[in-house]
Amino acid sequence: MKLIFIGPPGSGKGTQAKRLAARYAVPHISTGDMLREAIADGTDLGRQAAPIMASGALVSDDLMLGIIDERLAKSDAQRGFILDGFPRTLVQAEKLDTIVGKASGNGSEGLRVLQLLVPDDAIVERISLRRSCPTCGAIYHLASAPPAVDMVCDRDGAELIARPDDNETAVRKRLEAFHRQTLPVATYYKSQNLLREVDGVGPVDQVFERIEKSLS
Repeated sequence: MKLIFIGPPGSGKGTQAKRLAARYAVPHISTGDMLREAIADGTDLGRQAAPIMASGALVSDDLMLGIIDERLAKSDAQRGFILDGFPRTLVQAEKLDTIVGKASGNGSEGLRVLQLLVPDDAIVERISLRRSCPTCGAIYHLASAPPAVDMVCDRDGAELIARPDDNETAVRKRLEAFHRQTLPVATYYKSQNLLREVDGVGPVDQVFERIEKSLS
C-alpha cells in the first residue's frame, strides 16, 4: 500500500495513519514527527524549522522534500508506506512521483490519496485539548482519548505537555495555510481520480471503519 493522508492539523490523520500502518505492515511516515525530532535533537534542519513551526506556518518545500526523499530511500518503504503530512503544496505533489519512483522503481503506480474532512471550529476545539508526550511522542486528547492517569503518558510515565503551537491563534493560522496551500493538492489528486474523501468527525473507531471501507 502506498497511501497519502491529507487533512488539516488536528483532523486525526496521524492517529488513523498509525492504525493503517499497523494493519498493512508498512511504515507510517510523519513529516511532523520527523521535524519535531530534528528540533529536539538540534540538527541543522531542526534549527531552520523551529521558528517556522512555532509560528504556525508551513516549512519550505525544500525542507520537506529533503526529509521525504531520505525517508523513502530506506528499505522498509520499498513495499509500501503511509505518508502523513506530505505533500502539503502543489510543488511537493508534483515532485512526489519522482521521489516515489526513485525509491520503489515504479513511480506513482498504486498510489492512493485519502482526505479527512473536519470543520475548522471542530479542529480548534480538538487541538485545545490535545496533549503529547515529550519523550515518546504519544498523543492524547483530554476528552476523547485521555491517558489512564491524568497528564501522565501511559507508555513511559512522562508528564504530558501542550505543544507551543497548539494555541488558538497558531491553530487558526495553520488552518489558513492549509486551506491556501494544501487543499489545491486534493484538487490535483482528484483530477487524477486518486482522491477519496472521508468524514473525519466522530469516534476514532468509527472514522477508521469509514477509512477502511473507502479503501476496500
